Amino acid sequence: MKAMTRLGMALVAIAAVLAGASGSASAFGGGFPHPGPIHGPGPGPGPGPIAGPQRAVFVQTDNTTGNQVVVYDRASNGTLTQTGIFNTGGLGGVLSGSEVDHLASQGSLAYDPANSLLYAVNAGSNTISVFAVFGNQLVLRQVLSSGGAFPVSIAVSRGLVYVLNAEEGGSVQGFASLFGHLIPIPGSKRPLDLNAAATPQFTNTPGQVAFSPDGSKLIVTTKANGSDIDIFQVRGFGQLSPTPVVNSEPGTVPFGVSFDQSGNLVVAEAAGFVASFSLNANGTVTQLDSVATAQAATCWVASDGSFFFASNAGSASLSGFQSGAGGALTALGNTPTDAGTVDAAPSGDGRFLYVQAGAAGIVDEFALGAQGTLTKIGSVTVPGAIGGEGIVAQ
Repeated sequence: MKAMTRLGMALVAIAAVLAGASGSASAFGGGFPHPGPIHGPGPGPGPGPIAGPQRAVFVQTDNTTGNQVVVYDRASNGTLTQTGIFNTGGLGGVLSGSEVDHLASQGSLAYDPANSLLYAVNAGSNTISVFAVFGNQLVLRQVLSSGGAFPVSIAVSRGLVYVLNAEEGGSVQGFASLFGHLIPIPGSKRPLDLNAAATPQFTNTPGQVAFSPDGSKLIVTTKANGSDIDIFQVRGFGQLSPTPVVNSEPGTVPFGVSFDQSGNLVVAEAAGFVASFSLNANGTVTQLDSVATAQAATCWVASDGSFFFASNAGSASLSGFQSGAGGALTALGNTPTDAGTVDAAPSGDGRFLYVQAGAAGIVDEFALGAQGTLTKIGSVTVPGAIGGEGIVAQ
């Protein structure tokens, strides 16, 4: 990403300070403020970040009566213990036709480690929530407009945050992260111009927004609504190129994305494949490899080093892959999960993988072996999270 100019940063910083002086969690255009946990042991968080290794796992419920983030502590053996439930100050949403994946997206909950912030979408309220993270405690800092209809995915890179809105043809909206708040970047909204009337919604809304590893590009997948990988160039002031380069991948239904250690794009394709692509400087992509999962609804993909795990919602399974030279992908086999396999996240130390199973609102716990093997060690039921998506593991 090209950095903002000093003048631009200064203007945004002044806006942040003025808004912060109001003392309101919704000073930047949000509502529904909530000061802390509904349920959780012990006192509230202290004045600053907690030192030492963090082992929290955050799970978004996407509940339509009140979206929440449920927080778990990760034990040394990888098992999870619930420590608190936090209101986002907004509502979850449900796309028509969806059953186990009500947002039909990847990355609806995002962690910003540089600023110790957690970002959550409130699809039913057209807002996003900003939490300060203090170990296993969250403090709601802000609720603000997503800049569009039905936000489903968030991407973070070098102080920039972009939100993907799924309805009304889809759009992305940019924000600057300063002083623990998000500030909309003027002129940063870009429409995707998808067919808003295409049905069912859950297969015809965009799937994910993601930054390239160097922050110079913003990637959006369109799923069945064009079956495209759209790539914007990230320019000065955090704005994007006026239109994206549209890379058509007919019949593949590109959904969730990740990146290998060489910076190649790895895409979960709902048609039942995991594919790798090089990202070219002009915004085009070149396919490097494509491997079938032999599973149904391969839609999400999580990475841990050279290992990738694709979630197959229709088969209740994970498909493992290892990346190699030139973007080559080697299949490692399939591992069963609870029903409705959706979003997943590896722990920061690479020892565990946590997988949302949307049919019953469960998170499955897996130990991750040196060769990419997965061994199930347990599961937890997340309160109010049937059909929910969004998971982050420290």
